[in-house]
Amino acid sequence: MRKIFLVFCFFSTIAFSQKRASEAGIISDNDLYTSSVNDRYYTNGLEFFYRYLNKNGNEKISKKITEFRIGQYVYNPKTRRADNVFVNDRPFAGYLFMEAGRNIFYQNESVLKSNIQLGYVGPNAFGNEMQKAFHHIFGYKRVDGWQNQIKNTLAIQTNFLYSKKLLPTEQNVKFDMHFQSEANFGTIWNSASIGILSRIGFKKLLPIYNSNLHGATINTDAQVYKNESEFYFYFTPILTYQFYDATIQGSLFNDNSPVTRDLVPLRFQGEAGFKFRKNNWNLSYSFLFRGKEVDYPTNENYFYGSIAIGYILK
Repeated sequence: MRKIFLVFCFFSTIAFSQKRASEAGIISDNDLYTSSVNDRYYTNGLEFFYRYLNKNGNEKISKKITEFRIGQYVYNPKTRRADNVFVNDRPFAGYLFMEAGRNIFYQNESVLKSNIQLGYVGPNAFGNEMQKAFHHIFGYKRVDGWQNQIKNTLAIQTNFLYSKKLLPTEQNVKFDMHFQSEANFGTIWNSASIGILSRIGFKKLLPIYNSNLHGATINTDAQVYKNESEFYFYFTPILTYQFYDATIQGSLFNDNSPVTRDLVPLRFQGEAGFKFRKNNWNLSYSFLFRGKEVDYPTNENYFYGSIAIGYILK
């Protein structure tokens, strides 16, 4: 974790020294943000991000943004009393990673995002230690069964997202729709998704290349932050086909994990929430629904909440 943090600080220092328009922030995922009793499966996530604006000489492109992240995800079975492997309706797993990516925002409001992640699934991800510390600090009951977690697996992971505005000639200033497709390839996840994202504005919507929807609010002109603001509700149904998930099936290269499960290939997912920006602050709250992902009798749908806070540094 220390090495990942130092790498993140190194890239951030380079970006700061170049005095580029930039944004830093944190994203926190937890099922407690939606329910005090719904504590299962993807139980906690934490990410720190830093993004900055690149030079751009292409007339068709509005912005090019480079982004770095470090993060950790933690996964549990449905019950916290999971010493017995037969009650593990999904394996224990942690995922620790660092990420570098490039986001391209086109003048026609299309978006192309790509990134690569390096890290680990398994004990090297410190999921057990993070959960123990969290439960101790907040007085929650102990979780048993981490001795059965997915064994160490090296993560070399890529992600691609493409978004295209639908009905671009329509001039509705408080509603728009976007087709989105996403693909994951690597040693941890292999999947493909499609969905339709809609924004409903409480005020005039900003174009995608200036919106916080995909992290495009940074601008070379600091005066823009004082003149622009946004507040909107968004929702998106998503259909996902998952080919492989190391946090459930174990490593691609061995079968030494004590508990693994089979996937439900085709899943429905959904996301809805509010996003707000005023001056230099970006804030959001999202509710995320995930359809059953594991082919095991007791496995169920689940949901969690996500809170994001970003601050524009220039």
